Amino acid sequence: MSDLVDLESILPIRVWEGVRGRRVESERITMSVVELDANAIVPEHRHPNEQLGILLRGTLRFRVGEEERELRPSGTWRMLGGVPHEVHVGPEGAVVMDIFSPLRDDWNALPVAEPRPLFWPKSADDDV
Repeated sequence: MSDLVDLESILPIRVWEGVRGRRVESERITMSVVELDANAIVPEHRHPNEQLGILLRGTLRFRVGEEERELRPSGTWRMLGGVPHEVHVGPEGAVVMDIFSPLRDDWNALPVAEPRPLFWPKSADDDV
């Protein structure tokens, strides 16, 4: 991968039903912009990677461990490795940016998702 790439040129992977991610990786970090369909559910799961994220567009009902809340754009999350978490997406869908350390090597086996136009960032032609 080149060091300078447009997000739209990265093939998305299918993480779960209705959840696609586009990854940029370095030696020890994975950054992913994840597009979630309206009303999609990321089932409870855990992984050894630490994770930080921010909601860029849409709404989410996010649970990390025992803490749960509704997030709107600019809402953030953090979780240490091994902490269970799940997400319920709002009716308009959502876009998030997730950072993982170490790399999400387990994503290498995920299938490529059908490419489609980016949901984020909004173009100048989109409604504000």
